[in-house]
Amino acid sequence: MWGAAAEPVDSYYQVRPECTDVAKTRFKIKPGKTLSVRKWQAAFVQEGSLDIGKTLRRIRRGGIHPSIRGEVWEFLLGCYDPSSTFDEREQIRQRRRKQYASWKEECKKMFPVIGSGSFITAPVITENGQPNLDPLVVQEINLGTNSNGSAFFKKLTSRGPLDKKVVQWLLSLHQIGLDVNRTDRSLEFYEKKENLSKLWDILSVYAWIDQDVGYCQGMSDLCSPMIVLLEDEADSFFCFERLMRRLRGNFRSTGRSVGVEAQLTHLSSITQIVDPKLHQHLDKLGGGDYLFAIRMLMVQFRREFSFCDSLYLWEMMWALEYDPDLFHVYEAHQCGTEKTDVSNGKPKSMSQCGKYERQNMRNGGKSAEGPLPISVFLVASVLKDKSSKLMTEARGLDDVVKILNDMSGNLDAKKTCSGAIKIHKKYLRKAKK
Repeated sequence: MWGAAAEPVDSYYQVRPECTDVAKTRFKIKPGKTLSVRKWQAAFVQEGSLDIGKTLRRIRRGGIHPSIRGEVWEFLLGCYDPSSTFDEREQIRQRRRKQYASWKEECKKMFPVIGSGSFITAPVITENGQPNLDPLVVQEINLGTNSNGSAFFKKLTSRGPLDKKVVQWLLSLHQIGLDVNRTDRSLEFYEKKENLSKLWDILSVYAWIDQDVGYCQGMSDLCSPMIVLLEDEADSFFCFERLMRRLRGNFRSTGRSVGVEAQLTHLSSITQIVDPKLHQHLDKLGGGDYLFAIRMLMVQFRREFSFCDSLYLWEMMWALEYDPDLFHVYEAHQCGTEKTDVSNGKPKSMSQCGKYERQNMRNGGKSAEGPLPISVFLVASVLKDKSSKLMTEARGLDDVVKILNDMSGNLDAKKTCSGAIKIHKKYLRKAKK
């Protein structure tokens, strides 16, 4: 109802009472602006196709109501084609759930704690593939399988030397467990062990199917919201997998570099164009490589915003860079690959694209590696917003890091997105000259 008061969202993502230092949430449900349940349902025609253009505009104006956030995200992340019918989506959903169950069973055969409702935090094997018979390890396996951990190790070694891929995967499981134990623990949702184990299961299965990248720290921050928003584990998995299609390049590393470094190089170029004095100052302090911004890009601002505000920021980012070809691109490539420029053969409709994507289409705003993600411009927007403080107070890199850390919980997601769009437009204009 127009004129109605904005509704706080604290009740949807309850914080544990003892966690008093959690950043306050700025996002509020605004009647007439936030995508409501009624507006969402009205965006579908009778057989099920979605008016994605209208939906994107609504999301940009006021985000998504928490009660429908999960199902809307499935479209934003390319899990479903907006032109598909209800029946077609249900068929895809059931097929994916079977696929996930198959992958999970494959993992469970290698390590029986998977799917047990428990998880581990101690390494089960050594770097050379030998069992770690530490009592803590055996105890964790006992609790997870209701059986003798020693028997598991005996079975594991009876097959002879383990395959290198299996060793790498088994080595990652305790790191996943350690990260799960510290991810979003201020939320009451994660007081239930079943939710922690669900997060561990999804990350463990993903690490197995994407052996090129495996598991890296930061992925738990990206996966956690999917568990909170979607009840079915397989649906959560595929939302996370689709998000990783966008971001897995950031986590891929060689002996010499990490994938995100390419984005930091672009961030440097963007800042040189839109705020040359700030870039000169940062460079003088030894921060010209912009490594201080790596966390923002790796975990997509999860640490700079409250839990709810980071979700609001994500959905605005995805709405701005939405590409109607996403579903077809992802379906054409197997899990554990990245987003590439592949069309479904039909001309792309501008009205179905996000504002950022339209700017790229009109201006050819692409680097040699493809279009720059909006997250790079979001970091540039944050830096520009803090430019005066950085210029006057930062006397070393430690000061830069402190100033950026101190802004946690004090950023406005919508303002940051608006700033990113302006910087993107300015960057395209100046880069052409």
